[in-house]
Amino acid sequence: MPQIVVRQLPDEVHRALKARAIEHGRSAEAEARDIIARAVLPEGRPKAGDLLLDIWKDVDAWAVTFERDKTPHEPMDFA
Repeated sequence: MPQIVVRQLPDEVHRALKARAIEHGRSAEAEARDIIARAVLPEGRPKAGDLLLDIWKDVDAWAVTFERDKTPHEPMDFA
């Protein structure tokens, strides 16, 4: 994953970043990633979780049942 280094960050900005990170319960690095992502990614961009929810929104999940396949199998041989 690519990395960037931000040099000469004013003390006031660094303190504000740390304070904001504490408010959100994460590290200053995670807070900076979130701020950058929100600044550069389109606001209306659908996210994967939202897309998955949309697929299943009209499904009656209470009627879905899963049954485990108990067919015996042989262990894989990686040799």
